[in-house]
Amino acid sequence: MGGLNNMNKEAREILLEVKNLSVVFGKNKRKAFTAVDDVSFNIFKGETFGLVGESGSGKTTIGRAIARINETASGDIIYNGKKINGKISKVLDKEVTRKIQMIFQDPMASLNERAKVDYIVSEGLYNLKNYKNEAERKSKVEGALLDVGLLPEFSSRFPHEFSGGQRQRIGISRTLVMEPELIIADEPISALDVSIRAQVLNLLSNLQKERGLTYLLISHDLSVVRFTTDRLAIIHKGKIVEIAETETLFNNPVHPYTRALLSAIPIPDPRIERKRIIEVYDPKYDDSVKYPTTWVEVEEEHFVLICNQ
Repeated sequence: MGGLNNMNKEAREILLEVKNLSVVFGKNKRKAFTAVDDVSFNIFKGETFGLVGESGSGKTTIGRAIARINETASGDIIYNGKKINGKISKVLDKEVTRKIQMIFQDPMASLNERAKVDYIVSEGLYNLKNYKNEAERKSKVEGALLDVGLLPEFSSRFPHEFSGGQRQRIGISRTLVMEPELIIADEPISALDVSIRAQVLNLLSNLQKERGLTYLLISHDLSVVRFTTDRLAIIHKGKIVEIAETETLFNNPVHPYTRALLSAIPIPDPRIERKRIIEVYDPKYDDSVKYPTTWVEVEEEHFVLICNQ
């Protein structure tokens, strides 16, 4: 992917702005759990922005909040200059539903087993009445399947007749048929065989070049995001701790949690692997009362949540 690498920094246009976003689960105050805590970042038009963290860090919750699946407790999500979280007009809701699409993590669970591929890919079109007649709908479905390397004849089959990689391609075609601007790809390759992963990543990269798409790539795999993203945010326990251009972050990780994550990446050389030292993150820094934090720009466009000890 990496859609912004050659783009002039001054010419970048903000497509999505997340400001002080918090997501809380559980209405009972004593049992309430803050999954996302005061998160802020921008995504520029045409770029691939990576959101990386371990399981349970809140990265998927952020993606689902942007797609209006999860409710937000506080903060603003601004898309193309318009606030899209909370109560919005039907017209804006329809626009957001079409322009922001999501590719889900599990290709086995995200497709309706009882529906044929034709209906699965068309579901968004049906919901928004985004076609003039049946011939146009079928044409859009065929085009979306061809775009991901599947034959139009597959539209009459059921999901169980396909492999995991093919099912994920069906999931991608379901988003493409809506002609979106922003695609939230939630761990799009984690459930796939290693041999299929590169194919799906190359497919997403080619689609981005052809259609000028913008991606929010959610992942826990640092070796993948290094080669697919333009900028990267590291998230830990619902808080973003570091944001920078991808290569900058890999070459100069500042936050101790980022350093711990990067030190754990396996190296395919047994001699180097034996000498590798894994850094262990000290969870005491998570105590925000005892160790208050502030955002610091350590170098150009490289922001870190610094602990004030």
